[in-house]
Amino acid sequence: MELNKIYHRDCYEAIKEISDKSIDLIITDPPYDIPGIHGAGIMASRKAGSFMKDIESTELHVGLDMLILDEFVRVSKKINCYIWCNKKMLLPLIKFFVEKHSCNYEIIIWAKDSPIPFCGTHYLVDKEYCLYFWEEGAPIHIPFERANTVYFTKKNIVDKNDYGHPTIKDLEITKNFVLNSSKENDVVLDTFMGSGTTAVACKQTGRQFIGFEINDEYHKIAVDRLNGINQKGEMNLFETDFDKVYEQINLFEEGENNDVKTRND
Repeated sequence: MELNKIYHRDCYEAIKEISDKSIDLIITDPPYDIPGIHGAGIMASRKAGSFMKDIESTELHVGLDMLILDEFVRVSKKINCYIWCNKKMLLPLIKFFVEKHSCNYEIIIWAKDSPIPFCGTHYLVDKEYCLYFWEEGAPIHIPFERANTVYFTKKNIVDKNDYGHPTIKDLEITKNFVLNSSKENDVVLDTFMGSGTTAVACKQTGRQFIGFEINDEYHKIAVDRLNGINQKGEMNLFETDFDKVYEQINLFEEGENNDVKTRND
């Protein structure tokens, strides 16, 4: 399977084409298992912390088919996996990786201010979980400055507006995961690529990647984002690879100079 490409495919089928023990790290953000919010009978988006306007999304609350976890194990050189999830998914994921496969694990929390104001009989939904599972021999190097297990941020309104995905993850957090748990040129897999955050993190840190995204709109957004373009067709100065831009400019200028030289000759 070609590296550094986001495939417009169903990950449950596409992952079967990845060779055994060929992936160094998995970072993925699957649909959360949220049948409703606080018993209100409202179908929610897969992230309980997303805006009310996202609640009617029918693609983002369906949960994860746990059968794909066996594929994660098969394709991994060593189990080395970050999975975003909600509270309902914690126990089955821990059971699979820790009880069945004897992995080490860490619970990472993304805490946000201004959560949706549901209360009365429940605590606020003001955090998301990311479970990290690894087995001995995985390429881990976690310096003090990247050793956080709790991240505090404001709502990621700017990212949502730029890339149109209701559950977009923070790029800097994702880059920390990539840097902490892989080496340069390692291959990172994201089976639920969404707006392309994992791919951008890999591009900016010198890693290879394979991604899958089944949604037409999000796939286009992710591919454009890799090229430094947001959903409005504007260049994102913070994510644009200017080395590539300068390289293209230099090639163009060299071509122009050669044309001039040829005409003068």
